[in-house]
Amino acid sequence: MKYRVTHTTAYSYSEPASLSQNELFLTPRSTNRQQVMQTQLSFAPQPQYVHRRIDYFGNVVHVFMIEQPHAELSLTATSIVRTGRSLRIEPEATLPWEEVVRRLQAHTTPEDLEAYQFIFASPMIGIDPAIQAYGRASFPPGRPVLEGGMDLMQRIFTECAYDKAASTVDTPVAQVLANKRGVCQDFSHLAIACLRSQGLAARYVSGYLETLPPPGKPKLEGADASHAWVALYVPGEGWVDLDPTNNIFAGEAHITLAWGRDYSDVAPVKGVVMGGGLHTLAVEVDVARME
Repeated sequence: MKYRVTHTTAYSYSEPASLSQNELFLTPRSTNRQQVMQTQLSFAPQPQYVHRRIDYFGNVVHVFMIEQPHAELSLTATSIVRTGRSLRIEPEATLPWEEVVRRLQAHTTPEDLEAYQFIFASPMIGIDPAIQAYGRASFPPGRPVLEGGMDLMQRIFTECAYDKAASTVDTPVAQVLANKRGVCQDFSHLAIACLRSQGLAARYVSGYLETLPPPGKPKLEGADASHAWVALYVPGEGWVDLDPTNNIFAGEAHITLAWGRDYSDVAPVKGVVMGGGLHTLAVEVDVARME
């Protein structure tokens, strides 16, 4: 599928801000199932400084600074991407999860070593006994690792309610598990915490979902906004993307922006402002199918 993605973030200040500096993770990355055909950033007012870099995880990052008084700030990222289907994997044919844990601990191959860094707690994903117990229910002895990951995804989807009012960007994973309510970021953090608690490697993926569903299909939660899901490391297959918010493998309708340990590594827009008084924030996302 070919999509045009437009992501606009607009700030309005009660009094002029003297300086604003922001870091953007709004440029899609190329993957084995996604081709970035075009990408562009626009700003109002125009910044005095814009710098592009590649971060530790291979994500495209832009940093910009506005050094003049401004009462409003708007930035728009427009990208055209082509996505493909994920490779078909037979979950029952994947390695037992205990063998995957042993391989990660040994990390004798470059792939296992790269994945090894994603087995640990991270700034927004803690691990406690309750999370470990919840995760263990999906991984009885000898279970193929992807079967366990799919079972965990289905349990989160079934047992947790999508509720935009139930959390903020800073809600701890332990609270998400206790309340069983939240949004895509929360469910992804919970799934990652459960997988890591068993010694498995899982990373946080940010991106988008197609806004309009195919004919006759229900609209997926997370459309019309940034979305998030989980990638589980499966030796021999690589990283397998699982969307616990919708209980599906990430497919053609999922557009990848960036990945890291958790949301704090890949927040779409974050920064600081000097002055400005009170401010309001508006975010608009549109994912339009082009063919």
